[in-house]
Amino acid sequence: MSIDPLLSATIAIQLHVVCAVTAVCLGPIVLLRKSRDIWHRYLGYLWVCAMASTAVTSFWISETPMIGPFGPIHALSILTLFGLWQALSAIRAGKFEAHQAGMKTLYFWAMGVAGLFTFLPRRRMNLAVFGENATLGFIVMALLIGGGLAVYLVQTRTREI
Repeated sequence: MSIDPLLSATIAIQLHVVCAVTAVCLGPIVLLRKSRDIWHRYLGYLWVCAMASTAVTSFWISETPMIGPFGPIHALSILTLFGLWQALSAIRAGKFEAHQAGMKTLYFWAMGVAGLFTFLPRRRMNLAVFGENATLGFIVMALLIGGGLAVYLVQTRTREI
């Protein structure tokens, strides 16, 4: 493990990583806390800012361009910003279930799926965390996403019963 690939990156990538790591760490705390308490609200605001900042800073990163300077991951950034807007609109309208579902969906897709792409072999984060063992990063992320999806499905099924 070495942070050299991150230290040698552009400021946009460094800022993107800081925002993404903040969002990844705060997400479970916000999503699993009892809704409507003061910590849920304040940490939720911080999480939304981290998510939005992660999405916005991605537009200055074009390591795998396909259409001009943009790649497929940028579509996820647009969807993330739209999803944040929808979830915030839902809570302001008093639609708690829509807000909760939107935020959980955002965390899974924007953090989980984007994280999976981030840890693909030969990508900067994969090199920083897993060094020369590039395939390990992809396997670890796939297992984490699969485990998170399994927990989500079990919780959803338990609530329905």
